[in-house]
Amino acid sequence: MSPQTLFYIIIAILVINFIIDQLLDALNAKHFNDALPSEINDVYDEAEYKKSQAYKKEKYRFGLITAFISIIGTLLFFFLDGFAYVDGIARSISDNEILVALIFFGIILFASDIIMTPFGYYNTFVIEEKFGFNKTTKATFFLDKLKGWFMMAIIGGALLSAIIWFYHSTGSYFWLWAWAIITVFALFMNLFYARLIVPLFNKQTPLAEGTLRSKIETYANTVGFTLDKIFVIDGSKRSTKANAYFSGFGKEKRITLYDTLINDLEDDEIVAVLAHEVGHYKKNHIIINLVASIATTGFTLWLLSLFIGSPLLSEALHVSQPSFHIGLIAFGVLYTPVSEVTGLLMNYLSRKFEYQADNYAKNTFSTPPLISALKKLSKNSLSNLTPHPAYVFMHYSHPTLLERFKSLKKVK
Repeated sequence: MSPQTLFYIIIAILVINFIIDQLLDALNAKHFNDALPSEINDVYDEAEYKKSQAYKKEKYRFGLITAFISIIGTLLFFFLDGFAYVDGIARSISDNEILVALIFFGIILFASDIIMTPFGYYNTFVIEEKFGFNKTTKATFFLDKLKGWFMMAIIGGALLSAIIWFYHSTGSYFWLWAWAIITVFALFMNLFYARLIVPLFNKQTPLAEGTLRSKIETYANTVGFTLDKIFVIDGSKRSTKANAYFSGFGKEKRITLYDTLINDLEDDEIVAVLAHEVGHYKKNHIIINLVASIATTGFTLWLLSLFIGSPLLSEALHVSQPSFHIGLIAFGVLYTPVSEVTGLLMNYLSRKFEYQADNYAKNTFSTPPLISALKKLSKNSLSNLTPHPAYVFMHYSHPTLLERFKSLKKVK
């Protein structure tokens, strides 16, 4: 295969992936005005439903504009030999392959993030503000950017440096070493993300003594779940949207509740949401997801090891000097069809897990407060309650509200 042929295959993958995404988005948008199914028609009143429809339409139009600008910019970068140009800049600064790669990716990621910042700003301070969601100050918005860049430079740079070092030191077996270090990192982050990373962006405080904590502790005792780490996070500093999540395992497991969740839901509804999260832990979903992620990473790295040494990858991007970082860019695009398939499988598995966690909450606590909690959360975030099935299949990691309602209402 010639480098030119491979170049056009890469372009074709980018374009086809873009077209599929836009077709799915358009198909989904056609259902924005559908009547709500009878089972969940009490989520919105007429005025609220019109507001949710307006929100969905505005987000869709903005996403369409953003996607077109992004694909045009990406294609121009490929056709105008942007990678060769950035590689030349990096090599003019250093001849060390690790430093060259760090400079190369630093330039591309930093430049692309700067270009996309106005779109993020508009989404936050115009669209989200218009519909009453935004609580982010401009200072927080830009401070988050700086913190994100710092973390990307430190953590991403360290991992990339280690992988490239293994590539040059161990040859074809580098993928095993890279897999090992990424696995250790993934385990570390699963254990300590809430303790080390979250505080950089949000304030976490232990849930105060009171009725809610007592109900949570009573429930935890009834299902034999040791839970002494219940935290409240100040999600309201950025948005009115609510959430809760479970993190860690063993002695590091903890439940984190957004303050917006506590404000929006009744105590029993919060316990029902927490019971759902406990269900994920009891059913070993966290471990299974982690193992699946690690296995997928190993498979990807193994495939990468088969192709990364080929000069064809660099030549396809019109870079004369073969390198790990250029090969990684080409491989990343070529791997897109595979990642789409693995993504579909992971989404399917995730939706199954959500049903299982819902059923656990249903069987160990109660169905009505979980249903009412799900309805309130959907209402308060102006969720799309009539998505197209194809869009759900391709993109949703959770079942739709209607599907969860029907599942919870089933009688064994």
